[in-house]
Order: sequence, then C-alpha cells, then structure tokens
Amino acid sequence: MLPSDSSKFHADCKLMNELAREIRRQIESDGPVTFARFMEMALYAPGFGYYERPERIGRDGDFFTSVSTGPLFGQLLAFQFAEWVDSELPEGKFQVVEAGAHDGRLAADILDWLGRYRPDLVSRLEYFLVESSAARRAWQEKTLRPWTQNVKWVSSIGDFGEPGISGIVFSNEFFDAFPVHRLAWDAQQSRWREWRVVMAQDTFAWKLDMPAGALDGRLPAVPPELAAVLPDGFITEVSPAALDWWGAAGAALRRGKLLTIDYGFSAENGLRPDRPQGSLRAFAGHHVSDDLLAQPGEQDLTADVNFFALEKAGRAAGLGPGHLIRQSKFLTQIVAKIQARPEGFAPWDRKTARQFQTLAHPEQLGHRFQVLIQY
Repeated sequence: MLPSDSSKFHADCKLMNELAREIRRQIESDGPVTFARFMEMALYAPGFGYYERPERIGRDGDFFTSVSTGPLFGQLLAFQFAEWVDSELPEGKFQVVEAGAHDGRLAADILDWLGRYRPDLVSRLEYFLVESSAARRAWQEKTLRPWTQNVKWVSSIGDFGEPGISGIVFSNEFFDAFPVHRLAWDAQQSRWREWRVVMAQDTFAWKLDMPAGALDGRLPAVPPELAAVLPDGFITEVSPAALDWWGAAGAALRRGKLLTIDYGFSAENGLRPDRPQGSLRAFAGHHVSDDLLAQPGEQDLTADVNFFALEKAGRAAGLGPGHLIRQSKFLTQIVAKIQARPEGFAPWDRKTARQFQTLAHPEQLGHRFQVLIQY
C-alpha cells in the first residue's frame, strides 16, 4: 500500500534499502544469519526497523490491535488492575510495569481512567515503561505528558533491582514480535535443523543448516512415537529471548501478577499439526504474506506465542502455575464486575458497545487473543 505522500514513499524506500544493505553486510561478514537475527534487525534496528517508525497500527497502518479500537480496552484493564491492587496491595507504593508500549496510548488510557475514578491509587502508583528504543520513548513521552509525575522508564526488565516489583507487570501484543529461530524437522536423521538467511543473486534466501550451540536445550522435544510420524520438513519456531524475558520478569516480581495478552497456543512441545509450515507471517497494509524475507523494515513479522513455554519459564523463576483464558472471557468477567458496581465506570453508549464487541466477539479479537496470568 503506497503512502499518499510520494516524498514519504521515497524516504521509506531509502530506509528500507539501508536496512537491507546492513543485513547483507552482516551476512557477507559473518556468514548465514539466523532468522531470529534477521527478524531482530528488520523490526528493531535503530532508525530503520519496522517498529522504529510510527503510524503502523490502525485503519491507515498495517494491522489493528485491541488498543487501536478505542480507550475501552485500557479502561477495562485499569478497572481490573485496581481491583487486584485493592485486594493484594492495599497500602504503600505499588508499580504497574508495561512492556511493548509502542506510542504509550494504552498507558494513557489506563492512567486516564485511574485518574478519574481511582485518584487514591494514582497517589501511590509508579507506572514504568520498559523501553530500549529512543524513538519509541520519545513517542511515549509525548503521549504521556499529562502523567509525567507518575511515569518512569527503564531500558530492560532486568533494571529492577531490590526490592523488586510489587504490583503488575503486563504487556499487550508484545511477545508475538520477539525474534524467533525457524526450525525444520529432518525425518531421516530424527533431528532439528535451522533455516538461516543467506544472499542469493542479490536477494535474501533460505538455507537449511544445523542449529547453533545457542539453541542447546531450547529445541522442541520430540518423543520417539512423535518422531516416527512427524513429516520431513515440518516447521516450527522457538524464541529463547521471549522465555528469558518472561523469566526475568518473574524473578523481578516480588508480589503481584505477571500477565500478557497475545495470540498463540499452549501445546507442550510447541508442535502444531495445523501449522506444518510454522506460524511466522508478515503483515503490510492489512494483508498477510508468507514472504518473510521481503522488504525488511517495511512489513511486520510475527509468530504465535507459546504460552506453555512462557508459563514454564515463569514457574522456573518462582511464580505459581499460570492461568490461560481467552480475551473474550477475561473482558466479559471484568464487565460483569463493572455491572455490579456501575458507579465506578462511565455509562456505556453505542460507541463503547461497538468497541467491546470488537474486543470480545469470537469472530473478531475475542477468540484469537488469550491472556496468560501468573502470580
């Protein structure tokens, strides 16, 4: 989809070409790169990556999110967060830590609701955004200017030292954009191989290779009975970086809840018969593509989240068992609580009702997205 401003289009092409040249230089210098490295650069390379430029979300962007439907999503989360804090952290300072905040719109929706309906909590609140990108932090600072006294930034979830976090650590559509390694099953050798990215005739291309030592202990387990029937070339993905992040968040959380909202699955071994080619896909202009190597920096790259693996990483970090629930049910339960206490929420109009339908209807966002919560 071409931008309406031709000067912007030519600038974007220049950025895209710069990023492609940088990836090519790395391949020529170091040899084939993992798709995880390609994906990391395509999405997050400073100045050039897909998420380093605004206007990617919504009707005029490449995809919709729960946040882009309107403020209701953040308001419902704020109501639920307030209830959790009331029951578990009734006194003293508490933290809400958001990762993957993009331009800060969700944080603003949450803080606006708290400021209107729960100013008693705002006076105790420290709202942290985990953000390593200077560009995204600048967008967030602009969006959250009315809340500068409550909002703080850290570059990494590992930046929280003692006494750690007491409150809520959360993200929305964060883990689906973590870099993933793309694996293929070698039925003859009963082992995993890894798809890497190479140059072929001035074009990015795939090359099947052996996994590097960095994936030792991270490859999907394939018991003998499954190995006997798993098709040759079956593709799946693993994201050690996502598991490390969730584990670090669990370790930093001293009291409270860790949750993420995203699309994914909960199979123990991460192998899905319905996805023999894996779950990776690209988005541009609200169209999905399987050409993952095209136009780095100009299309979104995403993969389904392995909630089972995240929950396991959380338990290894000291958290309790996880609770996985569809977004539709999660939000409907919040609305039921609001109906019991209608004075704590603005009256619903048609616009609000339409937002909720988009968020909760099985044929829209309600069925596809799930919420993982650990305590």
